[in-house]
Amino acid sequence: MMEECCNELNEMNIKRNDHCPSCKNKPKNVKLITLKSLLVPASLETLNAKETYYFCSTPDCEVVYFDTSHKKYLVSEIKVPVHQKDENAPICYCFDWTNEKINNYLQKGLTPVDAIRENMKENRCGCEVNNPQGSCCLGNVTAFIKQYS
Repeated sequence: MMEECCNELNEMNIKRNDHCPSCKNKPKNVKLITLKSLLVPASLETLNAKETYYFCSTPDCEVVYFDTSHKKYLVSEIKVPVHQKDENAPICYCFDWTNEKINNYLQKGLTPVDAIRENMKENRCGCEVNNPQGSCCLGNVTAFIKQYS
């Protein structure tokens, strides 16, 4: 259900001493299933399932994921473009809400948030395996609408 997808955000805690080994910004925890779903096969073969993984959202940083040993996984090692690092990437990965699609929807006086929430209510989202940040995309969509509308 909707709550399951978005409530996982509350379960992910950032260890206060961790930072991206490249840009030094604070990351957020990401579940192993996200990396298993989105790493290219050659990079997936180097994954250590016993590590804790983090997502770096810094736009100009090439690192997408890293672990507690600071092993890095770069933009080039991810199967999909990363919204935070590529303006042409989907904002909502589950339902392919891109900048253009959202803007078209808004011009018609509609809000994509309602459509996304309806799909979430029907338990159709799979953010943990579709979205590189490993969590609900709705916050990204809402931020985009506020920034560009």
